[in-house]
Amino acid sequence: MDVGKRAGAWVVISGPGGVGKTTVVRALLRRNPALARSVSATTRAPRTGESEGKDYFFYSRERFERERREEAFLEHAEIAGHWYGTPAAPVERMLAEGRVVLLPIDVQGYANLKRKGRPGVGIFLMAPSEEELRRRLAGRGADPEETERRLRLARKEMEHKDAYDVIVVNRTVEQTVADIEAALRKRRLL
Repeated sequence: MDVGKRAGAWVVISGPGGVGKTTVVRALLRRNPALARSVSATTRAPRTGESEGKDYFFYSRERFERERREEAFLEHAEIAGHWYGTPAAPVERMLAEGRVVLLPIDVQGYANLKRKGRPGVGIFLMAPSEEELRRRLAGRGADPEETERRLRLARKEMEHKDAYDVIVVNRTVEQTVADIEAALRKRRLL
């Protein structure tokens, strides 16, 4: 695909924490080098293994607030006491290059983009069951109280799944990636 001769597009990948967004996005990028990924900014501390500029941009609350006031984000939301946002400049640059940009963001961020009238495709990932989501969350080393809090948040996020263009159940990474690729091909984005 010659990305320089086509208009860019963004594709939101959303879903509850623990559903596998990061794993799925990484697999999509490995299989489809023409795709690009936005890197979100957050005020939370890095988790083990996360890198500045690769996984997130780790901002102070002051910097995040300054950039929010300056409208430097495509979207932003507060989740579990921390701010998350998509820096606009890198995404706009990739779109101008004709790239298809994956935005792994939450349901609030997707709703904010839609409210702004930004055209794009929304894909909602779901776990096969609540029990499987619980298992995945517990596997992250969260204590039982944190796991239950995350499950309550997941239930609220799943109430918004019908706002998305595509809903994909993440049973296996391979099948999920294939399902997303099919949805993108149908829309002529791959």
